[in-house]
Amino acid sequence: MKKSIFGFTSLLFVLLVNAQNNTTKAIKPIKPAAYRTEAYLPLLKNKRVGIFANHTATIGNIHLVDSLQKLGINIVVAFAPEHGFRGKADAGEDVHNYKDAATGIPVISLYGKKSYPSAEDLKEVDVLIFDIQDVGLRYYTYISSLQQFIETAFENNKPLIILDRPNPNGFYVDGPVLDTAYKSFVGMQPIPIVYGMTIGEYASMITGEKWLASKANEKYASFDVKEKRANLIVIPCENYSHQSKYVLPIKPSPNLPDMSSIYWYGSTCFFEGTSLSEGRGTDHPFAIFGSPLLPSSLYSFTPNSREGAKDPKLKGQICFGWNLTGTPENVLKQIDHKVQIQWIIKAFQQFPNKDAFFLKPATDKPTAYYFNKLAGNKEFMEQIKAGTPEADIRKSWEPKLHAFKTIRKKYLLYPDFE
Repeated sequence: MKKSIFGFTSLLFVLLVNAQNNTTKAIKPIKPAAYRTEAYLPLLKNKRVGIFANHTATIGNIHLVDSLQKLGINIVVAFAPEHGFRGKADAGEDVHNYKDAATGIPVISLYGKKSYPSAEDLKEVDVLIFDIQDVGLRYYTYISSLQQFIETAFENNKPLIILDRPNPNGFYVDGPVLDTAYKSFVGMQPIPIVYGMTIGEYASMITGEKWLASKANEKYASFDVKEKRANLIVIPCENYSHQSKYVLPIKPSPNLPDMSSIYWYGSTCFFEGTSLSEGRGTDHPFAIFGSPLLPSSLYSFTPNSREGAKDPKLKGQICFGWNLTGTPENVLKQIDHKVQIQWIIKAFQQFPNKDAFFLKPATDKPTAYYFNKLAGNKEFMEQIKAGTPEADIRKSWEPKLHAFKTIRKKYLLYPDFE
């Protein structure tokens, strides 16, 4: 039997955390909503089901689709996000429509030629399910897919059931809040990089705050109270809170292979908007980063082609930079409930050609820079270039962070961390 990608260290970590948090009572394992079949199977009985899912939609070691088919649920179509239905595609790679070999179910890609199901795609569907393991970071595209799926469901009068899953980064909120002038598929809403919500809570927020497309907002507003409850149903997890340090049993995508990468991703994804390698093509993407132009005295690594990173940035070149990998508990201490901007600042300071540090778009408009789309504003790049102290950068985030936290509180389904 193949060992889990997260291995013994992560297993030991989650056991230790659970033990610390349950010193006076028996440990109650966190149960994702998909496991709670008694809560949603009655809603699927004798219905034609469409499901938006990928390889993380499991009950134990079995894919949700396989489990539902065995339980007699009629799944007529599946929709796939970035990385595909089985999670094998590269980041940003177009995924085409196909028939799933394991189930025979037609799979329609919503990452490539189109991002919304069409009315034709939904013609034979009575009810929709969304089940994907998110990682709780604004630029992780599954929440953008979630928003578009909600909009399509409302506009086509299809009830949507969201099977909630724990957020492995749900224990803090931090980072710059997105300015909607910089809206893109890696950031669609005015939320911080780390927003501290599950997909179920997030879905409730963007619906309740009327952040959906205008047609979907109008449709939802036209529903009475009973229709609103029936058209967006969130099945919650059991035994989860925003103090939980949930260790994922399956890597959520090819370039988040372990908890070290998942924890660092909120701090180091900025490097995707620079000329530096963000660690794709190594064993630890987003925990390793650097460039051939940085001092050779730093940590050295060479990005190479591999699953999920067929053509990584700086492929085959010896890079120098930093290696932040470590045990999950040590990484959590380093992150300290903050987006760690020190690394992007240090890298810029040591990079010899400052003008070539940030990737340049075809036009010089601030909204065209990929770095600014990741940051959610133009100010962060300007602050880095100007040598603004880290404390002052963080202070500039505070007003919008405070406003977001006030909104967030209204939609929480689980006990908060504060």
